[in-house]
This record gives sequence, C-alpha cells and structure tokens, in this order.
Amino acid sequence: MRASLGSLDNMTSDGGVLGSYRRAGQASAAAANVESAHLSAPDAKSAAFFDVDNTIMRGSSLFHIALGLARRNYFSASEIAGFAVKQVKFVMTGSEDLEDMASATEAGLSFIEGRSVDELVALGEEIFDEILIDKLIPGTLALAQAHLDAGQQVWLVTATPVELATLIASRLGLTGALGTVSEVKDGIYTGHLDGAPLHGLAKAEAIRALAQSEGFDLAACSAYSDSSNDIPMLSSVGNPVAVNPDSTLRDHARENQWPIRDFRKREQFKQFVIPAVSGVGGYAAGVGAGLVLGYLIGRSRRR
Repeated sequence: MRASLGSLDNMTSDGGVLGSYRRAGQASAAAANVESAHLSAPDAKSAAFFDVDNTIMRGSSLFHIALGLARRNYFSASEIAGFAVKQVKFVMTGSEDLEDMASATEAGLSFIEGRSVDELVALGEEIFDEILIDKLIPGTLALAQAHLDAGQQVWLVTATPVELATLIASRLGLTGALGTVSEVKDGIYTGHLDGAPLHGLAKAEAIRALAQSEGFDLAACSAYSDSSNDIPMLSSVGNPVAVNPDSTLRDHARENQWPIRDFRKREQFKQFVIPAVSGVGGYAAGVGAGLVLGYLIGRSRRR
C-alpha cells in the first residue's frame, strides 16, 4: 500500500520513512559531480531535471544495462538466481513499502558486490553504444537541449545507480545525474546502499539538496517525468512537465494544468516490451534481475 504524504509527515525526520528518503536524496546530491557544471551553465539560478526510464529512454535503463552485462558473462545464472528470488514479492505486489524497496534494490545490486566501480563503468560505456543509444527518445532529448541552449544545467534524476546514471548524462552531453548511491570501499562495491533507493520522495529530496548547494531557485526550475511516482519531484519545481505520462500522472497534470508532452509511438511501446512500469519504476534493479535470469535460462536451453 502506498504511503500517503500525510502519514509521512507524522514520522520523524531522523528515523522514519521521510528521514530515509531525505538521507537518500542528500547522499545522491552529495555524490553528484558539480565541478564541470559551474563552467557550462551561465544561468546559475535555474536548472532542469529529467527522469530517465520512459522519459529520456524507452524502458528500464537498468534492465538494458543488466542485459548487456549478462551477454558479457558479468555474472552467472546461479548468482542471479540467489537474488532474483527475493524480487518475487516486490514484482508481484508492487509494494511501496520503503523496507521492501530497499530490500529489493539491494538484492538487485548484490550482483555488483565485490566488483570494481571502474569495471562496471567501462562496461556501461560499451552497453550504451550497443543498446541504450537506440532506446533514446528524440523528443525528450530536444527538450533537454533547449534548456542547455538557454544556459541552464540539466540533470538526470533516477533510481539507477549514480555511476551509470552519470555515464548516461555524460554521453548525452548533460550536466550530471542524481542516482541511487551504492556503498563503495576502496573502489569496490559492497552490495549495500547508502540510504534508500532514489525513488518517489527521495527524488524530490535530492533536487532540494542540490538546489540548496548550488543556489537554484526551484520556482524557476523545470522537471520532467512519465510516472505518477514522481509527482513529488514534479511538484518541487515551478515548471513541471508530464512526458509520456501514465494515466494517474496524466490526470494529475490535467487537474493542475501542467503541460503534457507525449512522444510515444505504438510500435515503440508494445505490451510485450519490458517497460519501467510506474508502480515499480524505482525498483528497476529487481525487475531487471528476474528478466536477465530468464535471458540466461533461455540461452542455456538453446545450447
């Protein structure tokens, strides 16, 4: 059951759900690389924030990356099976409970435990050129470019691990990315998160934290997303835009007179294509894990 904003307000900021979201947002903002941003954006008071999955690109970015890693034998079927089983409750119920979210996402990230950050980023570069570049949505990229042309910073905001999100932002020529922060020691992933997944309210907290550190006027900022889970993020800025919206977000946008931009084509969104479903968009790691397991099982059967 989705927690309401009212129930969240009744929880303490130190140990409750809202505190966990805030910690995740602050960790994401702290991990953001802002050094180059100061050199490229003359408009220092405003910025644009873009969700990734089904906003910037079709489907789940983490699923596409996980599939590319599987093709490179980055992990074995037995490794995936160990954490894919943990996704069943999450995938089947679409639970919005924060503990379920953290458990599902940590399980999904466990495949990188003990791996080098540099190794994953290098493979991510290859996978971007091989898979992700063909999933990009030109219409949304044009919106992002318009903000860059206006001298504004443009940030991706996603539950995808921050290293991979930053890679995508870099390849697209954007300012940077706010993503889920994984614990790293000596350049090696521990398999745990630094806070909660960057999902829902955590995205709004990350934007607020970045705005505070960079001096953005949120009333002058813009945000773009396809998912009703990102209503807190969209509501945190003065210029929210629903892009390829789910039905709940479309209704909310109409009620609040938010602009709606839809770049979808039927052939690009067939029902059998794995989407970043709004109810589980923050848990792409878990979904991707199960799907990659299916890929590996299918591959083994074909041998």
